[in-house]
Amino acid sequence: MKTSKLSIKLLWYITPLVILPLLFLGGFTLTNVTSSTQKQAKLTVSRFVEQQHQKMFNYIEIYQSTTKLLSTSPVLSDFLAKDFDTPFEQTARLGALMDVFASYSDAYPDILSINLVSPEGESKAYYANNLNQAPQSYPFFEQVKNSSMRQQKFMVPTENNTTHIYLVQQIFSVDYQLKRPKQQGYIIVQVDPSVIHSSILESPYNNTLNLLITKQGEILFSSDPSLYAQSLDTDETQEIQETAERSTLKSIKLSSVDNIERMVYAVQLSGGYYYLSSIPKALLYQSGKAISLITALIVILSVITLPILIFIVVRNLLLNPIELLGAASHKVGDGNLSVSLPEQSNDEVGLLFRDFNHMVKQIRDSQSELKTYKLHLEEMVDVRTKELEQTNQQLEIAIREAEQASDLKSRFLANMSHEIRTPLTAIMGFTEQLIINPQATANRNHLSTVLRNSKHLLELINNILDLSKIEAEKLDVENRPFKLQPLLEDVESIIAPLAQEKQLSFSMDYQFPLPRSIYSDITRLKQILLNITTNAIKFTEYGGIRLSVRFIHQSQSVEFVIEDTGIGMSDSEIKRVFKPFEQADSTTTRRFGGTGLGLCISKNLAQLLGGDVEVLSEQGVGSKFTIRVLANFPNGDYQLINKLEESAHIPDASQELAATQFDANILLAEDNPDNQELICLLLDAWGIKPDIANNGAEAVEKALVNDYQLILMDMQMPVMGGLEATEMLRHAAYDGPIIALTANVMKHDVESYLAAGCDATLAKPIDKKQLGQVLLEHLQLQAASQSKWDSLLASEKFVQINKNYMEKLPDYLEQVQTYFDNQEWESLRALAHSLKGSAGCFGFMNIHSAAEELENSLMTNQQAQWQYTQLNLCEAIKYTLAHQPETED
Repeated sequence: MKTSKLSIKLLWYITPLVILPLLFLGGFTLTNVTSSTQKQAKLTVSRFVEQQHQKMFNYIEIYQSTTKLLSTSPVLSDFLAKDFDTPFEQTARLGALMDVFASYSDAYPDILSINLVSPEGESKAYYANNLNQAPQSYPFFEQVKNSSMRQQKFMVPTENNTTHIYLVQQIFSVDYQLKRPKQQGYIIVQVDPSVIHSSILESPYNNTLNLLITKQGEILFSSDPSLYAQSLDTDETQEIQETAERSTLKSIKLSSVDNIERMVYAVQLSGGYYYLSSIPKALLYQSGKAISLITALIVILSVITLPILIFIVVRNLLLNPIELLGAASHKVGDGNLSVSLPEQSNDEVGLLFRDFNHMVKQIRDSQSELKTYKLHLEEMVDVRTKELEQTNQQLEIAIREAEQASDLKSRFLANMSHEIRTPLTAIMGFTEQLIINPQATANRNHLSTVLRNSKHLLELINNILDLSKIEAEKLDVENRPFKLQPLLEDVESIIAPLAQEKQLSFSMDYQFPLPRSIYSDITRLKQILLNITTNAIKFTEYGGIRLSVRFIHQSQSVEFVIEDTGIGMSDSEIKRVFKPFEQADSTTTRRFGGTGLGLCISKNLAQLLGGDVEVLSEQGVGSKFTIRVLANFPNGDYQLINKLEESAHIPDASQELAATQFDANILLAEDNPDNQELICLLLDAWGIKPDIANNGAEAVEKALVNDYQLILMDMQMPVMGGLEATEMLRHAAYDGPIIALTANVMKHDVESYLAAGCDATLAKPIDKKQLGQVLLEHLQLQAASQSKWDSLLASEKFVQINKNYMEKLPDYLEQVQTYFDNQEWESLRALAHSLKGSAGCFGFMNIHSAAEELENSLMTNQQAQWQYTQLNLCEAIKYTLAHQPETED
């Protein structure tokens, strides 16, 4: 076979191009297999050890918290605090304490025993699942006595190759006459180490050895049962401790275990214990060696065979057809246009031969057709080039948008973290100072700071909720009439002090005539104005802010213009200013703070109110925000004013309530003790002492027994919620006002509370002014109703009815005795029920209570109480007859 120059040249170039990369790739693979194996092993083992460490830590933490909770049990305190007057009292208190121990053991099955030990080590009360006797002593008790730690844990190996876990909690009683608490003993809880056993037995690899040892090297838990209660050498223990401190995977030869070189990863547990996981080094790198050998073999075979195969394939598929094509081209060049190449294959070579034949035919036909074809080919290339350019541009735009979205998310999270953590820092810090130093002179200022930062957090949460409702199209606005001047005066009263703090000027410009009242949502309009004016103050260092208002007759809308001399914005910043979580740039966020929600919410609210928010701004000069809202006059009828009207003084609701001095009987249904204390404190300022119900069931029971003028009902409580309690009270004909206390103030939530029978809703956190307004409104109604009822009780007709009832009491007394003597229990129960209701209506509460007790004993079949409750009712009737006031005929 003749070897062409092209073949030799091709072989000369292919050989180094194939061999050199293969050699480089093989060498790189061989050198990195070991490193990759080590990194993968370290990652796997470290994750495994950290997971087991966290699992054991959580397990011990749960039972330490349980032990601490048990040490504060009132039953335990009662058992330790008081002397026993009689053996029976001692037995009763010990039984109550054992019931508490048993309840904890039932709630936490891993608790094996609970022992109450005196400071001298004597067992005072012992409970065990297996009913064993209390241990005479604990090996660690002297260490416990000498330690000042209130809570400790110990892992103690036993003779039967197991390890016991003990949790110790010191018990102190606080004597307010002394300066320090008195130690009363210890609670020692023995816990089943089942979770630690399971953690030890788990392994990331085969032949893994997991150990839990003491700092002296004693093995407490092992995945190999034969190693229990053995100890590691001092040097091995020292190496393990250093490994735990450095958090590295280290090669250690454990001669005291199996004398095999192992890769060890260890972590230190609390209490001086160490958890380690080890894998034989030879096993760990076995897979890496196999990969290295296979890689080397593949590289060698590829270096030998691949160039030969490439040359053969290229020669048959490319070089031979090229030689044929070259010979045919030479003939065509000589003028022989009858040349034809074989068109046997359907691949690219066959296509090339057909194209060559077609080309020769085209040459024969016409040179002009060849030019037309070339022109058409150039057009196709141009179109394809333009399509590729357009695709690349779209891809670049998508990449930029994705990067902007990612950057926006990161900046938003950073802003949220800053905006939340900043007030929380002040709240937590000043609260701790108030607890530490309650008598400090600056406490009032500290409380003001806590309140201000709390309101800031509430405002932030409200903004995020408003934005989410806007995006979900769930935000509803009202359309009610309100006066324009009081709204603007309210805004001015808030903004003017803020401007004065920064030494800025603030002015109001009323461009008369203005409508006296408009129909819109005053809350949302006020929110828009405050958002933009506070922004103007925030971004203005010098100069001032002006708020102007005018009425546009053509569109029947009101326009508010807020101008400032602040930092201003560029055109690109104006385009982004109404997007959520956006500010001018990152430096603006760092310098002025804020979340970037205010303007987005304001624009959406303005659109919901039939208007919009627009902005004109020049960087370094200032900004001008224009807010328009529809006035929504019914039938186009409205009244204009040409000057400011005199502001009417609106008294504070809480002051008016305090001045009224109602003798109000109020029920507060609230399960949270902190909320109970707060609301009681607010009501106490107005002279009101409420009764407390901890859940809905208690609220229903107390409301049906007592005559409450008003009920404050929390909507979410245990046992029975506020919604169910309200419905039950309304079905039971309770007609007093019920005020819902809730943190869920969405429109559909409020509607559900009102539908259940609530008269009004107060949002949490409770605002003192709103609470005063609600109480003032409903207690005045109750006072008016009470006055009518008192007039009715003093009327001559009621006196006559009461006298008639008194005359019937002797007959009722005789019926009670007769029914009891004849054992007519059902008739006696019906009579007791009738007397309970009627006596209560006429104010004879002793008969009412005695009849209720008799009815309850008959209904619950408590026969031992029947005679006592019957005699109690008879005595109540006799007492009432003996002490009835004398009346003139």
